Amino acid sequence: MSNTNAFIIDRTLNAPRNLVWQVWTSAEHLAKWFSPTGFTTTIHQLNLNPNGILHYSMTSPEGFTMWGKWIFREIQEPTKLVLIQHFSDEQGGLSRHPGSATWPAYTLSTMTLTEENGKTRLQLEWQPHDASPEEIATFMGAFDSMNQGWGGTFANLEHYLALMV
Repeated sequence: MSNTNAFIIDRTLNAPRNLVWQVWTSAEHLAKWFSPTGFTTTIHQLNLNPNGILHYSMTSPEGFTMWGKWIFREIQEPTKLVLIQHFSDEQGGLSRHPGSATWPAYTLSTMTLTEENGKTRLQLEWQPHDASPEEIATFMGAFDSMNQGWGGTFANLEHYLALMV
């Protein structure tokens, strides 16, 4: 993995790898945990195949809705998921980050899952994709904010997994 422009998350989850894979790749599961704390997620479309998509929306407690889209590039069940991610509109078209005009239009996400004594080590590498120097700088300058957002999302994931094991 490891790119100098990458944001990296490395977590050990108290759940078997097959379950972690399921909760990352199933619309039913994603809708129950994949969001920052307090937001609700709706999955509008999920086609888990190379070049397939996940189209989703996240709604804040105040009612603000953001749309996102994943385009799957590589799927190696249950060990690796590679996708291109971007903000979208309701129809799934490209849109820009609602709070940052210089956020990268596209990001590349690589997740690997390794089984370790009944637990799962999840490594997520997230980086700008086909980005300008300004977009890369914006991305790299947002690591603290990303730690906070992903921290809430992973807290949701860990809580959800605990209900299932």
